[in-house]
Amino acid sequence: MRWLSDDEQRAWRALVGVIMLVPSALDTQLQRDSQLTHFAYTVMAMLSESPTRSARMSELAALANGSQSRLSHLVARLEERGWVRRERTPEDGRGYVAVLTDAGYEKVVESAPGHVGEVRKLVFDALTPEQVKRMEEVARAIIAKVDPDETC
Repeated sequence: MRWLSDDEQRAWRALVGVIMLVPSALDTQLQRDSQLTHFAYTVMAMLSESPTRSARMSELAALANGSQSRLSHLVARLEERGWVRRERTPEDGRGYVAVLTDAGYEKVVESAPGHVGEVRKLVFDALTPEQVKRMEEVARAIIAKVDPDETC
């Protein structure tokens, strides 16, 4: 067993703090200001960035780093609000595509400034430009180990 060195232990605990605290803070801001969870915002933002404002449910789950079951439950709630609709895939008719409605797109556009402001306040305002570059390098290195096939 190779235990963590003191430096690794401090870095690990700092990373765990970021992993736990930042998503929670973003979730709080989005729920307070936009009545959306961070996961819902992420799903709707992913759809809004697609040229067709749509994605296969399986691809969307991977893009949003959520399970297909969790995504299915979320999309059902978003459908009730009129922000997303499900359609059969046009290619084979076997799977489903989530489609962001015009109202859903408006919700993302309305929610984005507050979300980006919170991300800036919590993350980027605390960092120098050099630290931002290093953060990206570190994050990409970790992701390459966690997701070597780039499925997410």
